[in-house]
Amino acid sequence: MTESAHVTGGRVLYGCMGLGGGWDTTPYGPQDIAQAEAVVETALDAGITSFDHADIYRYGKSEAVFGEVLSRASGLRDRITLQTKCGIRLPEGDRPGLYDLRGPTIVRRVEESLARLRTDVLDVLLLHRPDPLADPAEIAGALATLHRQGLVRRFGVSNMSATQIAHLQSYLDVPLTVDQLEMSLHRRDWVEEGVLVNTPAAAGVGFPAGTTEYCVAQGIELQAWGALAGGRFADPEATPAGRLVSRLAERAGTTPETVLLWWLQKHPAGIVPVIGTTRPERIRACRDAVTRAPGLSHEEWYELWTAARGTPLP
Repeated sequence: MTESAHVTGGRVLYGCMGLGGGWDTTPYGPQDIAQAEAVVETALDAGITSFDHADIYRYGKSEAVFGEVLSRASGLRDRITLQTKCGIRLPEGDRPGLYDLRGPTIVRRVEESLARLRTDVLDVLLLHRPDPLADPAEIAGALATLHRQGLVRRFGVSNMSATQIAHLQSYLDVPLTVDQLEMSLHRRDWVEEGVLVNTPAAAGVGFPAGTTEYCVAQGIELQAWGALAGGRFADPEATPAGRLVSRLAERAGTTPETVLLWWLQKHPAGIVPVIGTTRPERIRACRDAVTRAPGLSHEEWYELWTAARGTPLP
């Protein structure tokens, strides 16, 4: 088994969902642009050069303010990897939110993202969520068109199982190279499903069995959204796991944020964490996860897992 190639070109991605102001259609302002500039500069200083978007983040404003940053920084586009997602439509009026992976919708959403981001090509496009009504042949046509026109270099998915990826790939001429899933020391289903086989507790695990192994076998990069667990371990005194994270960070001469990312990165699947904090100090605290190999021993990795799950392994 070999480690997945890093499609996005980095060991950590910065997730841009927090940029652009509120979750509404109110226009972004100068303060939002200034925040995005500061965040991007801090991420670059920490060695992070891959940036993850979605067309729905802040109703498109996350992409738009990032486009402002690109337009003001000569040469920046050539130094970074840009990734975005499409496939979710937010609620509108009386219509609830829904998923939409119809071919024309995919093409239109990509064109809109390119305009907001002020670039002529996406390095990676992910299909954000499975659409039960999607025609895979129609998806294949849309992706082929985007690739042929030079608008998207590589493709992937988000929140999809191995079975869903394999089914979709059977229709595609272009390879799916990424699967982005929620993975962290808090959301551990991705690792729990492998060890709870043949135990009653397996029924309570929602992660699709075999997805991690399938992605490794197919050379699909696993990206972990929510990698910092939403700050649940930020207070070292709040939980036994938080206290252990703090002790291991002190022992390794690094930060708790880095330890959380190391826990993901140490797994042989080659997991690439996505961090979404907008606080510069927390972005800087992730630098060692970019510049250093995971500094956890085999035993320490298991200590963290056991502390977080709160019960012994079966």
